[in-house]
Amino acid sequence: MNKGFIVRFWIIFDRILDIGMIISSVSVFFLAVAVCYDVVARYFFNAPTSWVTEICSILLLFLPFIAGGWIMRRDGHVKMDLVLDMMGPRTKAASGLLALTITILTCAILMVYGIKITADLLEMNYRTDTTLRLPKWPLLTVIPLGFFLMVVQAMRKM
Repeated sequence: MNKGFIVRFWIIFDRILDIGMIISSVSVFFLAVAVCYDVVARYFFNAPTSWVTEICSILLLFLPFIAGGWIMRRDGHVKMDLVLDMMGPRTKAASGLLALTITILTCAILMVYGIKITADLLEMNYRTDTTLRLPKWPLLTVIPLGFFLMVVQAMRKM
């Protein structure tokens, strides 16, 4: 395969991960502002909002899936360093390979299952049981997308 193509692919992939992290960061800021707004509106003006809880729930769903690949690229997921530090270099490498293999298999299974659930929700035109009555399938597309990004990043690390 053309080496230039592979280099460009990883550059584009890294940009996608970076954009996901920027979206996650902005979402965390928006979550904080929205919750503060809701608290002030509810307790000081007796005017609770009907949308803050729903929007914040959606953003909380998006955060781990959008940022997961970026965190994996930076090796930011939780590890058992105490155990790893007691291993020799070969054992440490083998356990890392085993962990990546398990990660790829788990994320791939969850990605396929997420695609199936999302497609079913699209077919049924299922909506949220909340005030905004949003279609649910676009909200859940982030799950298979996030797992896809994590599968690709884990394969890259192998």
